[in-house]
Amino acid sequence: MKILCIGQSAYDITLPCSEYPTENKKYKIKEVINSSGGSANNAAYLLGLWKSDVTLISPIGNDNYGKEIIEEQKKIGVNTDYMEVLNIPTTKSYIINNLANGSRTIITNRDPLMKLSLNIDNIPNDFDYILTDGNDYEFTKEIINKNKHSKVIIDAGRLSDTTVNLSHLSDYIVCSNDFAREYTKIDFSYDNIDDIKKCYDLLERDFKGKIVITLESYGSFTKIDNEYYLIPSIKAETVDTTGAGDIYHGAFTYFIANNYSLLDTMKLSNIAGALSVSKIGSKNSIPKLDEVMNHNGL
Repeated sequence: MKILCIGQSAYDITLPCSEYPTENKKYKIKEVINSSGGSANNAAYLLGLWKSDVTLISPIGNDNYGKEIIEEQKKIGVNTDYMEVLNIPTTKSYIINNLANGSRTIITNRDPLMKLSLNIDNIPNDFDYILTDGNDYEFTKEIINKNKHSKVIIDAGRLSDTTVNLSHLSDYIVCSNDFAREYTKIDFSYDNIDDIKKCYDLLERDFKGKIVITLESYGSFTKIDNEYYLIPSIKAETVDTTGAGDIYHGAFTYFIANNYSLLDTMKLSNIAGALSVSKIGSKNSIPKLDEVMNHNGL
């Protein structure tokens, strides 16, 4: 199966802190962790690491950060032939990782000109699956229209007009709980299953694709044949949640593309995301496929 990932690449600079910084104080840290990141970039890396036939299309800068992003992907077999190198700085994300609770605060510096402008005629039209993170709307829409037989999966992380429009073109809308809450205006809590069901039904009413709502450490939620399913995640010691959502979406794409059922796909993707939070950084924390498959005897 040929898979295409379209969207954001960035260079992550992670600062692991023993506590969240207080304004107007000085702190010392033991290390700084540098790695390429970004939602589409992380998902493509997982797919390459798991030996998929995957292509990444993403805009990067004409600098050392951009070169490192391409080299990292090439090393694991990801096709980078259609990466677009622009004469602007590569997007950088500065990540404060609070080691006390595993949370991360991300400050991103992205040039407004960081957009795809490739000639669509030069892009193949034989992809079986397309994973988009909702960025570069016009280009992504053209790619979807050109690959008419592709199954489209959207990582609907944040509510925006472009994410909603691309969701209407998608076969799987794998949305964050924030997207679900904001779109439906139902501010559900994780322990209120009735409100989650109502939220799901409103999403299902508006989008033709299969809906999956991710619920962070609680797992993920869907409905099949009028029956609701909350697929729980596994317990994990949380050190850093950076990239966990990207890893979930990359794993989701892998298992769907390899003909796993939706429920098995969600279960295994939950495991992949949960295993990732025990390590610092996004690329560093991507589990190997056999780790996911062997966890709890799977």
